Amino acid sequence: MNHIRSLLTLACLAALATASGAQGITDIMRAGPRISAPAAEPRAPSSSAPAPRRSAEYIVALVNSDPVTNNEVQARVLRVLRENPDTERMPRADLTRLVLERVINERAQLQAAKELGIKVDDLAVDQAEQTVARQNQISLVELRRRVAAEGLSLEQFRRDLRDQLILTRVRDREIEAKVKISDTEVDQFIREQRAGANAAFAPNINIAQLAVLVPEGASDADIAKLAQRAQALAQRARAGEDFAKLVRENSDYPDRGAGGAMGMRSAERYPGLFVEATQSTPVGGIVGPVRSSAGFHILKLLAKSQPGTTDAVVQQFQVRHILLRNDPKRTTAEAVAQLTEYKKRIQAGNADFAGLARDNSQDGSAKQGGDLGWSRPGMFVPEFEEAVERLGPGEISDPVVSRFGVHLIQVTGRREAPLSQAEQREAARAVLREKRVEQATDTWSQEVRTRAYVEYREAPQF
Repeated sequence: MNHIRSLLTLACLAALATASGAQGITDIMRAGPRISAPAAEPRAPSSSAPAPRRSAEYIVALVNSDPVTNNEVQARVLRVLRENPDTERMPRADLTRLVLERVINERAQLQAAKELGIKVDDLAVDQAEQTVARQNQISLVELRRRVAAEGLSLEQFRRDLRDQLILTRVRDREIEAKVKISDTEVDQFIREQRAGANAAFAPNINIAQLAVLVPEGASDADIAKLAQRAQALAQRARAGEDFAKLVRENSDYPDRGAGGAMGMRSAERYPGLFVEATQSTPVGGIVGPVRSSAGFHILKLLAKSQPGTTDAVVQQFQVRHILLRNDPKRTTAEAVAQLTEYKKRIQAGNADFAGLARDNSQDGSAKQGGDLGWSRPGMFVPEFEEAVERLGPGEISDPVVSRFGVHLIQVTGRREAPLSQAEQREAARAVLREKRVEQATDTWSQEVRTRAYVEYREAPQF
């Protein structure tokens, strides 16, 4: 069984915190940096490893008077061992010290977030939990079952999700204003890209997938049948059938509305399995079936380009939205209920999306009926963009909770289009900015840790 607690938490964070940062004119345009997910946490020790011993409970450190307990650290150590078998070779005391420092750093950052008044409500956690399930191609019920099987309570799993969402938001707020990329830096980057001298930057790719999922516990015979189905679909794709149509009619993954397209983004933001499988594939080529722990994937490379080059082509989407802001007079739950009612009225033909946006949206796009025009991946906050990527033309999302409020989103069109010169510059600026943000995040984390009062405690003698 996959070690769902760590893998799924990190998958969620990847989805919620990876949109590259190009600042826009509306409140759903991404204004914060990409924040890398925490280092991978534990994979189960090998069968030859000794069974974990029950640890005594005591305080091992104080972070500004907030206690860190031994059991908390040891539980994290076990997760590190589960996700990283190589750490078994590290002396347990050294690993424990490293994990303790990570917990202390996170605790200090959460305290900084609290001082800034940053909060994440239950609906945002619900949305994060659903994203985890979607990215791992399982139902919410199955996600919770696997979490329990890993020995983690649902309450703790959701608490961890909340903490990571808070950390992402506080880092966005604290780092955004400090990261600036000059026109001179953009010019230099573009020159290097065109000269092929900047191979350190990953290319942008757009991959579409048709997924044939394998249920957990499937028999060998069932798996063989699913493999045959995937192979037959791959052959149809290679024979020239419309891939998007094949996806809509056959894929088991919920991105069917977008024809399986996962969006133009840095290769670093794609699953490594997909990047490796398509690395030598020409644009338009079909790969697969590729086997993963979830099932079989047939992949089509829709586009590939290097940021800053003149041949950059991206999948653009035309989108509009209705935003109800966070408001002391209206809870998030009430905003979700109101937007859910709007969606029902639109789908029943009793209301027009643009009209509702003009009358109710609390965003600068309201005068345009919520229309945000043609946009490219990386321009919006992650929560918004994750929803857009799952919508086909004409489809309307369920209410989406972001740091700005609650959105109702409709995609009105998709297209492949070359980037204009100005867009190429902004894409190049976003790539540079993302790298700079990583450096600034490290600096900020060190500053928070330095300001914190940390007192280490010795283990009691029994």
